[in-house]
Amino acid sequence: MNARSIPELMQALGQQAKVASAAMAKASAAHKSTALRHLAARLRQDAAALLKANQQDLERAQATGLDGPMLDRLKLSPAILETCALGCEQLAAMPDIIGSITGMTQQPSGIRVGQMRVPLGVFGMIYESRPNVTIEAASLAIKSGNACILRGGSEAIESNKALAARVQQALAEAGLPSDAVQLVPTTDRAAVGELITMPQYVDVVIPRGGKGLIERISRDAKVPVIKHLDGNCHTYVDDPCDLDMALAVVDNAKTQKYSPCNATEGLLVARGVAAEFLPRIGAVFAHKGVEMRCCPEAKALLAGVAGAVLTDACEQDWFDEYLAAIISIKVVGGVDEAITHINHYSSHHTDAILTLNHVNSQRFLREVDSASVMVNASTRFADGFEFGLGAEIGISTDKFHARGPVGIEGLTSLKYVVLGAGEVRG
Repeated sequence: MNARSIPELMQALGQQAKVASAAMAKASAAHKSTALRHLAARLRQDAAALLKANQQDLERAQATGLDGPMLDRLKLSPAILETCALGCEQLAAMPDIIGSITGMTQQPSGIRVGQMRVPLGVFGMIYESRPNVTIEAASLAIKSGNACILRGGSEAIESNKALAARVQQALAEAGLPSDAVQLVPTTDRAAVGELITMPQYVDVVIPRGGKGLIERISRDAKVPVIKHLDGNCHTYVDDPCDLDMALAVVDNAKTQKYSPCNATEGLLVARGVAAEFLPRIGAVFAHKGVEMRCCPEAKALLAGVAGAVLTDACEQDWFDEYLAAIISIKVVGGVDEAITHINHYSSHHTDAILTLNHVNSQRFLREVDSASVMVNASTRFADGFEFGLGAEIGISTDKFHARGPVGIEGLTSLKYVVLGAGEVRG
């Protein structure tokens, strides 16, 4: 596809999405739920074909030297497809919020004023590696009454084409416009530049991927952007704390999967429990091959752990999102120092406190400036599906419009509605 045809292609996708968005905005809850259930059925019925398409992407990615975490994100499995199908069914079963009116109040003039929940219109989704994002974005677009234009990474093109085809089939079967979900069919990067500069068609852009991608989109977009740049998440082990619980939670938060943005990258431990806790978690990390980048105090406490890979943490380590078997570890004086450290170094994505002290837990919830803040739970729960949203379009660390996992409400807006009986303003 030559460079001149890319603008024409993207204009066509934009025009089709705009028309489809009008139909989706007035679609009934029953039609949208039917489309979602059809999509869930197709994901299960066509699993073999979808995995075959994904295998093509995996083989090409391996041949081009794609690294471990990116390969992990690219891979589909029966379990991942089943999670996508369950997400579609969960969304189908949820109440339809489109058109709902809240806050209706009578004014002295006689008019009644409230707010109605409405779709945003058309969103553009730009993402890397994870082909399951195709289903998450499509299913949320359907449920929220939006249209979307999806541009996945070139490494996942066959997987995304196969998944998007099933989405369009499910839409058509439910009597909805198949153009409500469109996949950009080219891997040419010029298509991204067009997508993010079409305010006449696209109402919001949602980038989901590496920091470089998101920085580029944020810099160049001419439409609003919902984003997060990094997932530098922390877990703080307080004093007092149930250390058996802390051992299980910290292990899960770091090692259950290294590549997601909600994996813990920084471990903070209160000085009062550090001597007992650090050798225990250090042994777990040593067994699993996790490198520990430590402050001097933590390094001294971990020095006797057999097989531990210990290095001195530098200033940059407190900022880094590793997405790998590496964790930074720091001993802190208590909850005040932990909160200060997190608010300075974290990416404001997800941070957790493990504690038996209710006052400390409530302070942590109030004072940590992150999109998701947790008490006695793994940061790995920061996920739309785990939060009961059915699916997520991404995680936002912005403070306007949407924050945290972005589900149905994050893809909608509110407009004021006024009900009167002939009132005029005096």
